[in-house]
Amino acid sequence: MFSKILIANRGEIACRVIKTARKMGIQTVAVYSDTDAEALHVRLADEKVHIGASPAAESYLIADKIIQAAKDTGAEAIHPGYGFLSENADFCERLKKEGIIFIGPDVKAIGVMGDKIESKKFAAKAGVNTVPGNTDIIRDSAHAVEISGGIGYPVMIKASAGGGGKGMRVAYNDEEAAEGFTSATNEAISSFGDDRVFIEKFIEEPRHIEIQVLGDSFGNVIYLGERECSIQRRHQKVIEEAPSPFLDEATRKHMGEQSVALSKEVQYKSAGTVEFIVDKNRNFYFLEMNTRLQVEHPVTELITGVDLVEQMIRVAYGEKLTLTQADIKLKGWAMESRVYAEDPLRGFLPSIGRVVKYAPPEESDHVRVDTGIYEGSEISMFYDPMIAKLITYGETRDEAIHHMRDALDRYYIRGLNHNIAFLADVLNSDRFQSGNITTNYIAEEYPDGFVGGALPESTKVVMVTAAQVIHSFEMARQASISDKMNEDAPHYGEEWRVILAGETHATQLYATDEGCTVVIAGQPHDVTTTWVPGGPRFFGAIDGVDVCVEVERRRDGYRLSYNGATQNIQVRTPREAELAALMPEKMPPDMSNFLLCPMPGQVVSIDIVAGDEVKAGQILCVVEAMKMENILRAEKDAVVKKVSAEAGDNLAVDEIIIEFE
Repeated sequence: MFSKILIANRGEIACRVIKTARKMGIQTVAVYSDTDAEALHVRLADEKVHIGASPAAESYLIADKIIQAAKDTGAEAIHPGYGFLSENADFCERLKKEGIIFIGPDVKAIGVMGDKIESKKFAAKAGVNTVPGNTDIIRDSAHAVEISGGIGYPVMIKASAGGGGKGMRVAYNDEEAAEGFTSATNEAISSFGDDRVFIEKFIEEPRHIEIQVLGDSFGNVIYLGERECSIQRRHQKVIEEAPSPFLDEATRKHMGEQSVALSKEVQYKSAGTVEFIVDKNRNFYFLEMNTRLQVEHPVTELITGVDLVEQMIRVAYGEKLTLTQADIKLKGWAMESRVYAEDPLRGFLPSIGRVVKYAPPEESDHVRVDTGIYEGSEISMFYDPMIAKLITYGETRDEAIHHMRDALDRYYIRGLNHNIAFLADVLNSDRFQSGNITTNYIAEEYPDGFVGGALPESTKVVMVTAAQVIHSFEMARQASISDKMNEDAPHYGEEWRVILAGETHATQLYATDEGCTVVIAGQPHDVTTTWVPGGPRFFGAIDGVDVCVEVERRRDGYRLSYNGATQNIQVRTPREAELAALMPEKMPPDMSNFLLCPMPGQVVSIDIVAGDEVKAGQILCVVEAMKMENILRAEKDAVVKKVSAEAGDNLAVDEIIIEFE
């Protein structure tokens, strides 16, 4: 077995590979950029090598630096993780010439299947169903419009070397096809250094289901079930699960066997994934093959018991698979939520900065956390804003969902925005729980964007109860001196008013032998808790149900988060509540005449000048953040008074770009 391997990646996947390497007794080498000098993967590895500046194009994408780092440290093999150089055939070829083992498939498989255009041609030749489309290179926007019209709208414009949702656009008409070609091409160049794009028919109401395959150098290939990846936003997966709630055994077997046949055709070895689009009648069409480890591989590991990273390392070392297809049994259900540093309330814009407080849920037989950060880490503008992958397991799908909802409640992150409330809201929905999902789920369920988690009656009860207990405990703390109560301090049982979401709830609190009872509108709720004033999370049980409520003290009350909902809550005496109701509400300043930068990023282009008349929906400028182009449009007809930025400017969030008359 290898004695030392280098991980040519960063973040959670680098940490994930290090974890398995340690288990196998293999030493690890981490590479890092300027920004990642104190990153978790650097701390976990046995050795570290600096490879350049923060931009990936100056560090993680420079093959020469990666290879030199392997030579300098004596690493016998390189694990590429996902992204960066993981599907770069030239890099794989270079390693072969240098005598360094690539922990992944051979050059042929990467070259054929890593190119979306060539892979579709190859799949069609191999008899695999493919989506109707045009695999020729698109020359320009006019050509894109011509091809799109021939295929029939809607169409998908995709970067040939793309992945991770970058370089992809859906077009429903000629105008969108022209715009989509330009944006997809620009993203393809900045992310992959390859401007080729192609166009195919966009199948509406599809499911995205993929098959995990594993092969060795002896011609053996097996499949390890499927993953349902239909919950996506901008073509990036958000929540994945295994198995799929949609497939029957016959379809699963058919898809698996077809994936194995395709893999054998390219002499595939290592872990790989064959992605399919599946329609409502369970017809499936080849989408692409990812010749690397997928982000969502943990859900497969939990239901099969197979460590995919370990298998990749063993296959790369030249070992024969000890697993056969008959050995693969799917047991239970696993689910993964991608926790990102982004603001769902602002169109999921990246939220970069320092993670001031970080406490993930405790890992167990039901909860797994794959992360690349720790308290004090920085989420940088140079890389994907992932904080962690939260994975849960249960005997059934309902159990896996239950554990996920509970684990999300127990996640504590401060210092930047995150998408936990959005993830919880999806998991709480009846439609998701029924399994009736497609890749259009988010667009259909959140047509106007995410405006905050739902606030059902059960969530209100928990929040009001927790707020009352928290407030009473704080009052008791403030009134105590050397463990003695001040006789003039408020006592348990007094009347209180809890104001939540504009509603006022009359409450009382009584101490009991087990804890306390909160009475809301005459209805008692028994509470036990270990919370103490100042604690950021309220752990306890309300009416026998375990809860975890995030607590943030505000000047005029509390900000509580539970079950995907976040609310500002005040707890007052009846008289205080009466007086507060008479106070005028302070309104925020009117910024409707300004276009503000919605995220930290760089201005790619500005299409207007002072004095221009613009129409609602007109493109005003393009801002790039996290290698994704964001088109900013006029919300209404207006006249441009002043343009405060220009192409190339790096802007902070809410910085003024344009002022209107």
